[in-house]
Amino acid sequence: MRHSHRQQMPGERACLPCLQGTKQAKLQRVKGRKHRQILVLHRTYRDTAYCNSVCKRGDTNKVRKTILPALAPAFLLTATSWPALAAPPPLDAYGDLPSVEDMAISPGGKIATLAKIGGEARVVAIDPEGNILFSAPAGKSKIRWLDWADDKTLLVTNTATVSLGPTFTLDKYEMTGTIVISLDPYHSEMLFSRTASIANTTRGRYGIRKVDGKTTGYFGGIAMDVSGNGVYFRHGRAGLYAVDLSKDRARLVAKPPSEGHYTDWLVDPDGTVAATLDVSEDKGAWHISNARHDTLAQGLAPTGDISLLSFGKDGSTIIYAIEDEDGNKRWFEVPLVGGTPQEFLADTAVERIYTDRTSGRIIGYRERSDTPKTVMFDPVLDKLIAKIFAAFPGRDTRLVDWTPDFTKVLVRTNGNKDSGTWFIVDLPHRRADPIGNERPLINASDVGPISKVDYAASDGLEMDGILTLPPGREARNLPVIVFPHGGPASHDEVAFNWWAQAFASRGYAVFQPNFRGSTNRGDAFQHAGDGEWGHRMLSDMTDGLAELVKRGIVDPKRACIMGASYGGYAALAGVTLQQGFYRCSVAVAGVADVDMMYDADVYASNGSRMTKRVLRQFLGDPKGYDSISPRKFASRADAPILLIHGKDDTVVYYKQSLAMADALKDAHKPYDFVTLKEEDHWLSRADTRKQMLQAAMAFVQKYNPAD
Repeated sequence: MRHSHRQQMPGERACLPCLQGTKQAKLQRVKGRKHRQILVLHRTYRDTAYCNSVCKRGDTNKVRKTILPALAPAFLLTATSWPALAAPPPLDAYGDLPSVEDMAISPGGKIATLAKIGGEARVVAIDPEGNILFSAPAGKSKIRWLDWADDKTLLVTNTATVSLGPTFTLDKYEMTGTIVISLDPYHSEMLFSRTASIANTTRGRYGIRKVDGKTTGYFGGIAMDVSGNGVYFRHGRAGLYAVDLSKDRARLVAKPPSEGHYTDWLVDPDGTVAATLDVSEDKGAWHISNARHDTLAQGLAPTGDISLLSFGKDGSTIIYAIEDEDGNKRWFEVPLVGGTPQEFLADTAVERIYTDRTSGRIIGYRERSDTPKTVMFDPVLDKLIAKIFAAFPGRDTRLVDWTPDFTKVLVRTNGNKDSGTWFIVDLPHRRADPIGNERPLINASDVGPISKVDYAASDGLEMDGILTLPPGREARNLPVIVFPHGGPASHDEVAFNWWAQAFASRGYAVFQPNFRGSTNRGDAFQHAGDGEWGHRMLSDMTDGLAELVKRGIVDPKRACIMGASYGGYAALAGVTLQQGFYRCSVAVAGVADVDMMYDADVYASNGSRMTKRVLRQFLGDPKGYDSISPRKFASRADAPILLIHGKDDTVVYYKQSLAMADALKDAHKPYDFVTLKEEDHWLSRADTRKQMLQAAMAFVQKYNPAD
């Protein structure tokens, strides 16, 4: 049944609906459908009692104080500052979720934000004059991002960890949902909630278009079969649906792929599916076709590294990306009417692209380099955007959102002396006004200095790492935390990192090595990490530590290692596969047994050959997994280990830390184990994130005190 709020009094706003949770999902096999895994979804929301609460306009003053600080009429602006604190900020100031988590701007200049108001996370919409249009509590929902469909419709994307039970391949799954909020009149509901034959979950967003005068959203959706016993997944593969967002009415515009395939789409300004990518998970054979089903391009991508990116600059072409046989990611452009694909931005390292939201056409890109640059194809717009970035020298500045005519632009900054600030930039009037601070308790002077350190690995490979130093202290013989990133296909930049800054505030130097396998130095550097788990990726970290010792910045006898996900693996491996470097290890959601991870990922993919190829590419031969698994070397642990893991982790399963704890216990090695209840892989909840940081800090201070 559909959720309904009680009748609202004038001036009230009901809270947001939530993605269906574990209490409302029942699991069973359906008679006569052998080997098919089926989920029965009851169409109720997670916490009806909470959703029946209302939020009054009495919160307006709190909203204004949090989201609308005094505006400074200047185009060149420094970060908002507060009086310096005699002592470092409380640890919770770092571990808490940001006071402002996301913002979006509508075509007419309205601002929507996910912000903490009076200690409560709320979704708030504000008109260009600063008037509050609505303010609704987020409740327990894990909101990931906000986006305007038009001036009257806001889309809120959230996720929920759903328990699947014994009849499914996975015990738990992180399901994504989209909440549609209409401002006039106010109403909110889950996308697809009015159609019993489509699950209340979205599998990708493919654009917002104006079709026959109606705002239409294009979403991946999962078909359901309805029977007297309930509603069941038909097969679990996503088709493409066009949804009239004013009525939540959906129609299928592209069928789901056949079994063993996955599909991607590009939708043109008129709402036509102009290009379709189909990929076989068996051998990686792929082809791209146009609306007439003519093949535009085809080939093999054994690891599935092929994707549609956007339409070209004038809409007559499409752009797609593929990894070639040498491991290089290459972009190609091909006409929609057919022709020979031509390489696109061949000599440019692109971090992300910018597209026109009404058409899906590419309008610019952000170049990846030591000094990242945002480039727009329109020369006039390019000059305007360059002025925005020039206004924030020395900070990590990101273009977040904009009005269609680029008269108003949302920008987020962070870095040295900036713990995270949001600005609304008025380009015609050359103004940059701060409209949100992510961590108001962290003063500019509390931000530890952040810099990049270049060094060479023992085999000569050049790389770098990010060094965060304690504020106000001499960088000499400091205790140090080696803090490798997750992924490992990721990288760290000169930017504010709440976790690193927390330890810097307590007197530690924090070093984030961009070891081989990271994504900051091109494809060859990333693939240099293939097969190097437990080997050179680890020694890259200690080579970086040695560089800091050589410079006199850190004391090699006072080093610990800490990380999450792959970084958690490195933290475990640093005191088991390696010895003699660290006084303690903190592993958050870390991989302890590589073979167990491989088996779990292959099992979750239903034995996909593509998944096997991907895993073997960067892990190496499965016969060698025991030799790189910290669990197998627990008896060699030469420092105390803290294991921290979220119970709802659907990426690195909780049992990884359980297995490591058992191995350490059997080996009589010192360890602690902290379970984060109802927490996922990304530390999405404020209470458990703060619990993690408090536990990690206490552990490090016990075994590697800063003073």
